[in-house]
Amino acid sequence: MTQDSRIAAVQDSVLRTGRTVDWPQKDGGARPSYISEIYGQNCFDLKTLQKTLPKSIHARFVQQIKGRQSLDRATADAVAHAAKVWAMDRGATHFTHWFQPQTGTTAEKHDSFLTLKTVISNGVEETTAIDAFSGSQLLQSEPDASSFPNGGMRTTFEARGYTIWDTTSPMFLRKGPHSTSILYIPSVFISYNGEALDEKTILLRSSEVLSTAAVKLLNLLGDKDTKRVYATLGTEQEFFLIDRSLYNLRPDLKITGRTLVGTVPPKHQQLEDHYFGQIPSRVLACISEAELELYKLGVPVKTRHNEVAPNQFEIAPIFEEASVAVDHNLVLMETLHQVAHRHKLKVLFHEKPFKGVNGSGKHCNWSLSTDGGDNLLEPTLRPETNYRFLLFLVATLDGIHKHGGLLRASIASASNEHRLGANEAPPGIVSAFLGEHLTDVLDAIEQNRDVKNFSQPNLQTVKVGGTVLDLKVSTLPQIARDLTDRNRTSPFAFTGNKFEFRAVGSKQSPSFPTVLCNAAVAASLNEVTEALIKQKGDKATPSAADILTVVRKYITSSKNIRFEGNNYSDEWVVEAAKRGLPNIKQCPVAFRQLLEPIHRNLLINLGIMTSGELDSRFAILMHKYSKDLVIEGNTLKNMIMQSVLPAAYTYKKQLTDLLVAQKNLEIDYETTPELATLKKLTTLTTTLAKATEDLSDIIDAVNELDSDVEKQGDLAGDKLTHSLEEVRVAGDALEALVSDVQWPYPKYTELLF
Repeated sequence: MTQDSRIAAVQDSVLRTGRTVDWPQKDGGARPSYISEIYGQNCFDLKTLQKTLPKSIHARFVQQIKGRQSLDRATADAVAHAAKVWAMDRGATHFTHWFQPQTGTTAEKHDSFLTLKTVISNGVEETTAIDAFSGSQLLQSEPDASSFPNGGMRTTFEARGYTIWDTTSPMFLRKGPHSTSILYIPSVFISYNGEALDEKTILLRSSEVLSTAAVKLLNLLGDKDTKRVYATLGTEQEFFLIDRSLYNLRPDLKITGRTLVGTVPPKHQQLEDHYFGQIPSRVLACISEAELELYKLGVPVKTRHNEVAPNQFEIAPIFEEASVAVDHNLVLMETLHQVAHRHKLKVLFHEKPFKGVNGSGKHCNWSLSTDGGDNLLEPTLRPETNYRFLLFLVATLDGIHKHGGLLRASIASASNEHRLGANEAPPGIVSAFLGEHLTDVLDAIEQNRDVKNFSQPNLQTVKVGGTVLDLKVSTLPQIARDLTDRNRTSPFAFTGNKFEFRAVGSKQSPSFPTVLCNAAVAASLNEVTEALIKQKGDKATPSAADILTVVRKYITSSKNIRFEGNNYSDEWVVEAAKRGLPNIKQCPVAFRQLLEPIHRNLLINLGIMTSGELDSRFAILMHKYSKDLVIEGNTLKNMIMQSVLPAAYTYKKQLTDLLVAQKNLEIDYETTPELATLKKLTTLTTTLAKATEDLSDIIDAVNELDSDVEKQGDLAGDKLTHSLEEVRVAGDALEALVSDVQWPYPKYTELLF
């Protein structure tokens, strides 16, 4: 592979005809369809189900899923038949239980609707092909549980596992080959003995626990109407899009998802001109087609824009119930992958695919909502008298304070480790940001004083309550303003009526971070409720004074988790240490937070995870971390030995031949730039060869510890990460020195521009 291959790939990307897709039309082409008219048309939701089921069966189904009860056989058979007819009328030939094993992605096994019916008539056996889909087929399927990560809970010969339909998430249709489609059934995945082997089971458990805790507190406050509370989630998905032909020339991108060698070009993101810039036409076509499919699937994508780095973009949805939002985020990622392929593009979800420019995250906006639609984290204009809000706010802060280590564990991975704390994402210290107004509200309650008036008579005046901004320009209207500013350096920042968990990695499922956030807050809600019951005494409901007493207690006890400054600063590292907040920089340390008694007991006592499931997940996370680094190490070693060093040797030979020719012609070569370059090249190739040899030895040492996941993870984190960086530094120095004609791989200039 040489410069010729790179040039050919670039030329192909420039000369290639762009893909176009017609937007759906309404009334025979009279006008384009509105988004609302196509939204959810490939989704078998409750509204669709109502049209296809008898009223009595539909009512029973709704009652069962809202009551979180098991489906009876008759109802399951009726739903299955309706789903089959609806799906087959739209081209479906197969169905699949779609689930989320602990691999960071989804899994599916396709079964056709075909069934053979055999009848014996007059002694003659007749077989007839029919299309069938029973309630039992809808409710569960059986994949091989031993072939997925299980952390020792299953052995190879114990293969049975079950996928079970999650009735809270609607079925949907996705395109198949040859104008067919496939019916997807969102499911949980459990072992033969009922242990959770997936991401969704524990998410649903945490949702139930959180709802129970929140409803209990609301009932204590006099709200007897709310029967259920659920976490809402909005995931801001960041990603890179690069040309597929160039991607195919990069083994590191294909195997690991990130570039293991490569230097930033002279211009990258330093001019700050890519963020919110005009979306490139080819990218816009790709994203627009993906949005079209997502609208049909009932995924409420709302926003698209350029991100900070070149060729980096973001898609964000409207908030939904957390379990559905997680499903939709995974559907979004899969859809982007498929559509990008059609446009000859490759989507990169790795948190740090390119060194030297911003990486990608998945900001998870988390809040709490009642079944009546009330946002429990809505502060209103006077949060100091919104006692319900204050109780839920301090419970959230208390949960994050006590179990910040869990949140840090939830976002730890070999890929996200490159992004956290790199002045583009929050550091390894978990803290919460509230903003000036809410901070003063809590301080005022703690100090038993009045809240400050935030109306300031200056160029940009703000009305009382901080909700209207006068820009002092006659042609511009007054605009609404939130109670708080945003702090993009904070891991867990309050942003108006929700918390934004900014540290989640772009590649990972948002399920586990949501699970642990739900768990931490549920435990604190239970504590707050018990404290309020004790405080109110014999009164039927707690008084305002009772509530403020409890709120004041939790304001004080959770105060150390609140930080309003720059989380990227060295000063914060020092201050956080004084406050006793851990600064967890390595994944193995973060994973061990799951085993800390305070966190372990939380998850077990709440019934979200069993002891075995916790140990299993710890082992899976540790093993995957080591595997990821070993894969990176072997990929980098192969690239260096098979391509980078040979390219350098070729260039060295050219320089040597040139110097020999100069010597033969009796030209003074000792002061020539060719000789100086050759000397640098010799030093760098020697350094790189030695670093690569060391890398190979460390990989062997890590592999030898495969039976001890803890020691293996520790060694990989301590040694392998540093060795990878040492090889990269030497390799990148060679890239800057070796002739472009010889360099074997597409450079950042070609990949990002």
